[in-house]
Amino acid sequence: MNRLFGAKSNVPKPTLNSAIANVDTRIESIDVKLAKLTAELSTYQARLSRMRDGPGKSAIKQKAIKILQQRKMYESQKDQLTQQSWNMEQAGMMQDNLKNTMATVDAMKTTQKELKRQYGKVNIDKIERLQDEMADLMDVGNDIQESISRSYDVPEDVDEAELDAELEALGDEVELGGEGIGEGEMPGFLTESAGPPQFIDDAPEHGKAMEAAK
Repeated sequence: MNRLFGAKSNVPKPTLNSAIANVDTRIESIDVKLAKLTAELSTYQARLSRMRDGPGKSAIKQKAIKILQQRKMYESQKDQLTQQSWNMEQAGMMQDNLKNTMATVDAMKTTQKELKRQYGKVNIDKIERLQDEMADLMDVGNDIQESISRSYDVPEDVDEAELDAELEALGDEVELGGEGIGEGEMPGFLTESAGPPQFIDDAPEHGKAMEAAK
């Protein structure tokens, strides 16, 4: 059976990156060959510039023509491989973009499920009632502050004439209150002749005062 249909191959399939690497390796190999052919053409060109027309020069030209044909063939192969590598790189970029897009979509789906689960626990009616209660409390607090800071019936407008009249009246009261005591005089209760206070019944005896002092 294996001879008819062939054995099942266990070789892993090439990836896009490995294919791009192989093509790049071939391009580098062609670049080496192109550099060698270009050097040969330069050598033939230098020889032809020093030769006179004749059979020898014609033979060198034929060799140079073959080298030039080879170089054009390799250049054509290089252009094809370069285009292939670029196409594969574009495919790789598209594949990476698709992977990133799928990862983004999966993340959005997960986030959407989580948001639905979280918002499903939220009661909008309770939040609105809470907001209304907070507004009522703020109104009550404002009323309390306004009541506390209310000013009583105190006249606020006082002009200079009223101030002068009040100060003059205070000065007159001070002068009237000071007429009973002249300048330099002491009140009667501070003088020695005033005697002891009237609330003491008997004067202390001299002997008892000495014993108390001992």
